[in-house]
Formats: sequence, C-alpha cells, structure tokens
Amino acid sequence: MYERKLPIQEECGLDLIREVVFGKWKIHLLYYISQGISRPGQLQKNIPEASRRVLNIQLNQLEDDELVAKMVYDQQPPKVEYYLTDLGKSIMPIINELGQWGDDNSEHLRRVIKKRLVLPEA
Repeated sequence: MYERKLPIQEECGLDLIREVVFGKWKIHLLYYISQGISRPGQLQKNIPEASRRVLNIQLNQLEDDELVAKMVYDQQPPKVEYYLTDLGKSIMPIINELGQWGDDNSEHLRRVIKKRLVLPEA
C-alpha cells in the first residue's frame, strides 16, 4: 500500500479533486466515456499513448472513486462497458470548459511548454 509523504488537506476542495481526477489519463477517460466510448478496447484505441495496464488501473481508480461504473455482461468472451455515474456526469462541464480553454490558448500553451523543454546552455 502506498504511504503518503504529505497528508491530504481535507478542507480544501482543490486537494480533494486532485486526489480523484488527476492522473495522466483520467480526464481523457472521463471525456471519452462521456462521448459514448465505453469498451476498454475502444478507450485504448482513442488513447494509444497509454498502456492497457495503466488505463485499467486508472479506470479502476475512477470506479473506486465512483465517477464511473462498469457493466459486466455474462457472456463469452467477457464484455465490459463503462459509463459515467451521476457524480462523473457532474464534472463533465468543468472538464469540457478546461478543454475549450486549452483549445482557445493552444498557441500560447505550446510555446511555453516548448520553452520549458529546451535545456538552458551551460
């Protein structure tokens, strides 16, 4: 089990949301599930940079945090579909607004990210 170095500030909403939503692919997973992409294989095709293992871990975390739920069909081969819970649906306007902000400011964001990645000369 992971032991935290710093405690979560439970009085701070930003700390609480960071614990639940921040993960390299969690926002992407929530977005794609909200768009009707519900099967693990479909999610993998839409996020090819992520390994299947990492996506499964983050889907399980989102499920544990009750932002998504899954339906397991009793068939062979097994079939699983994810869907947003009411709590997951409630965060989608915020995620969509963040995505729009990123689109609106993409030129600036690309420039500052590129600048950060260039190592200074010694």
